[in-house]
Amino acid sequence: MLPQDRLHQITDRFEFLEAKLNAGPEPSEIAAISKEYSDLKPVVDQIAAYRQILSDLDEAEAMLADPEMAELAEEEMPRLKAALPDAERSLQLALLPKDEADARPAMIEIRPGTGGDEAALFAGDLLRMYARFAEANGWRMEIIEQQETELGGIKEVVAHITGDGVFARFKYESGVHRVQRVPTTESGGRIHTSAATVAVLPEAEEVDIDIPASDLRIDTMRASGAGGQHVNTTDSAVRITHLPTGIIVVSSEKSQHRNREIAMSVMRARLYDLERQRVDDERAADRKSQVGSGDRSERIRTYNFPQGRVTDHRINLTLYKLDQVMQGDLDELVDALTADDQARLLAEME
Repeated sequence: MLPQDRLHQITDRFEFLEAKLNAGPEPSEIAAISKEYSDLKPVVDQIAAYRQILSDLDEAEAMLADPEMAELAEEEMPRLKAALPDAERSLQLALLPKDEADARPAMIEIRPGTGGDEAALFAGDLLRMYARFAEANGWRMEIIEQQETELGGIKEVVAHITGDGVFARFKYESGVHRVQRVPTTESGGRIHTSAATVAVLPEAEEVDIDIPASDLRIDTMRASGAGGQHVNTTDSAVRITHLPTGIIVVSSEKSQHRNREIAMSVMRARLYDLERQRVDDERAADRKSQVGSGDRSERIRTYNFPQGRVTDHRINLTLYKLDQVMQGDLDELVDALTADDQARLLAEME
């Protein structure tokens, strides 16, 4: 049974915000009130739909006592009773606590793990997979920093993905991705196991996290890269070190001013993510959440090329559509992970 007092609190708050918007709030309040109003709107719509079914059921039951209306009521009752569980489920999902970072753009970092050259090549495959996933959703991916190996693999890449709801769809990718296949560098045809690590961070604004200038050391240096990439005659690359945590960010575009912007953007995202992890750890001190935990040491997925399968170990889901997945078709995986996370949150609410 849904908590009726909570539903009343939500609708009362929504009506209060609506009245305040219509009356014309103070300019300083408009942004905050508008955001809360838009956040509550889909919840209130679900509450209205749920209450409408309950009202229609009560009306149909009352009609059963009227001989002239009883037949119509008997036809309507099964439909309404069948619709009620779906309405309850939709409302429960709408009432789940929201991750305020879900709507944000994201920073994605990919690094090779065990496996040498093959791991670096797989890291490049993951980058292309995510680029296609972003493109299919109408998002924009911009490479911020990329270091390549001589064979065309990736030593490290940092990308910025912008669009609506990016972090909500990408956040389950954080962790260790394992690949099983015959490397192009292997002449004997033996299957090798390699890995790459993915970290997905929500983009942070300056208002989200305060970084005192005294906590930063900013160095400029000559930009360079594999195969002569980014080689400049001026010292334009920027390295920022966050002294309290030891986090280091490097950006080596051609413009030193642009490098400072990029490096600070990545630094904010990493420190914001660190704070989110700390809060999550405190909140989950007595349990560990599998999905969305962001534990980057956890093996989350295996891509087995000989068998054409991909397995997500957090939810024990295996799909025999590896080719499509590597082409960026991640929706089935992301939908299943989202549903599992929602089921866990529902269980906690109950």
